[in-house]
Amino acid sequence: MDDSELDELEGVCARATPGPWYVRELADDRGKRLVAVSTVPDTGWGDRWPDFDGGEIVAATLVQNPRYVDSSDGRWRENAEFIVMVRDAVPRLIAEVRRMQKLVARRS
Repeated sequence: MDDSELDELEGVCARATPGPWYVRELADDRGKRLVAVSTVPDTGWGDRWPDFDGGEIVAATLVQNPRYVDSSDGRWRENAEFIVMVRDAVPRLIAEVRRMQKLVARRS
């Protein structure tokens, strides 16, 4: 990756909601499951709307009422875990690529 690609990735990360992000298992107002990415940790209680703040939700991988966010393979939690992991990993990977590029440049 060249500097412009790394700069673009850094910019996307910088413009996104700051981390850390967490996977949350929630419920809608009818008690249907909702899997989300949140700026606050999961309570373990399956908080039900309106007992959680929608402003804490960054993304959802399952919304059932109405059912408009859903993956056909049923990997709602796994997809949320991936999103959470990437939020933390991408900035670290960019830093590591830049560090490695500097090492290579010094040895050249």
